[in-house]
Amino acid sequence: MEFIKQFKAARRVSTPLIAVRTSDPASTIRSLANAVQPSTFDPNTEFGEKVPVLYWDVVRGLDGFNKMGKDETNRLGANPANSGNPVAALGMASKLADKKPNEVDSKNGGPVVFMANMHLFWSNAPVVQAIWNLRDRFKATATMLIMLTSDGAVLPTELVQDVLVLDEPLPTEGDLSKIIESTYKDFGVKVPEKKVLERAVDALSGLAAFPAEQSLSMCLSKTGLDTDELWERKRKVIEQTRGLSIWRDGQTFADIRGYNRAKEWGHAILSAKKRVRAFVFMDEIEKMFAGTGTDTSGVKTEMTGTFLSWMQDKGHRGALFIGPGGSGKSLFAKSLGNEAGVPTISLDFGGMQSSLVGASGEHLRGALKKIDAVAQGSAVIVGTCNKLNSLPPELRRRFSLGTFFFDLPSEDERDAI
Repeated sequence: MEFIKQFKAARRVSTPLIAVRTSDPASTIRSLANAVQPSTFDPNTEFGEKVPVLYWDVVRGLDGFNKMGKDETNRLGANPANSGNPVAALGMASKLADKKPNEVDSKNGGPVVFMANMHLFWSNAPVVQAIWNLRDRFKATATMLIMLTSDGAVLPTELVQDVLVLDEPLPTEGDLSKIIESTYKDFGVKVPEKKVLERAVDALSGLAAFPAEQSLSMCLSKTGLDTDELWERKRKVIEQTRGLSIWRDGQTFADIRGYNRAKEWGHAILSAKKRVRAFVFMDEIEKMFAGTGTDTSGVKTEMTGTFLSWMQDKGHRGALFIGPGGSGKSLFAKSLGNEAGVPTISLDFGGMQSSLVGASGEHLRGALKKIDAVAQGSAVIVGTCNKLNSLPPELRRRFSLGTFFFDLPSEDERDAI
């Protein structure tokens, strides 16, 4: 609702250019297309007809999203052959603003144009110029261009001051509950009791609306919900995000001998008033941040800054486990999620790095957004390392839950092992 509220506020003040970073563009188009209709819009109809809504992608070209939008594309003479190129489409879209200010519908606003996957074309100078050329024309006639992009996409420098960026969050617990209840009703199955509903929400958190609905539908039958299969489908979806994977082995504290003080710390974290919803495991963290401030490309420095800002802004806490190789620090870190009954997400910077300028940061921001959704704002970051002196001081300060040294096993611990 906050996302829609921000969008409506931008619409009220005739914001001409908007970039929406989203994990589910189809759902975003539907919700925003309905949001631009006046408050009297009847939600029982598919789309309102007070505002022309148009849609573009590189295959279908410029087309109408509702009847009024189709009337406009017919007037412009748009078809896939002449509007598949983004520059040509933007040129046609500029004609939507061929109105005098006194001809603008002050109550409902002017046309709205959605353009899909625009981050794929931002490196093209004519595309950037064509977008910029729309700013003043669209502002004067309350017309709006909405560019749909991937999570973490960054505007080209030339458009930073002219385009409003909005992030559509992944579904909240309340949103997922509605999806679950609606799917159960569609299947003709009784809506589950509260505990089953909560387990289903936990298993779907971190997914966009469409894959959440699809995963739920494939795991639901007349006999009930297969929660284990639902978790497995969620893992597969999350692992499509570069640099993320879900730890699958089932070790808990009971499978680890020794390290009693670390276990006491773990139980204290798990019994805290604020429930931990996910653990994020960063193996050999000192190697992930090696080169910060010295790499000539600036990629590692940018990724470090993004990660530090994320931990600070989101309030995620962290701990560092240091010790020689084979001392069990990684095993203990991975066991935390199983002990708590929450996912342990492995975060790997190496899996996110790309040769394309800006792509590494884009992948990291998308991964961090996914983690936020899975953890519902409550994640604990655990980093393992062999030595601390190579970690930037500002990074070490973020891991305020403690630094633990994992020594080689004592004689008693070896006997227990």
